[in-house]
Amino acid sequence: MKHVEECPKCGSKDIFLIEGYSGAYGTGNNIEVGMTIFNYVPVDRYVCGKCGYSEEWIHMKNIEKARKSKHAREIR
Repeated sequence: MKHVEECPKCGSKDIFLIEGYSGAYGTGNNIEVGMTIFNYVPVDRYVCGKCGYSEEWIHMKNIEKARKSKHAREIR
């Protein structure tokens, strides 16, 4: 949805973005990568306004930071 601006499930073009952020007490669209609210990776959500399907994306500049999160593990 991020690149084609169309829902892969229903084909709708009614797509909206919820930008990643970090709020009080760790709330928000983010991945914790440290001990404070200043150590997080924002996660953007693309949502279909017709069927509710959503995708989450991390900016490429933050991939290595997310990989080093204490919650990350390699899948292989």
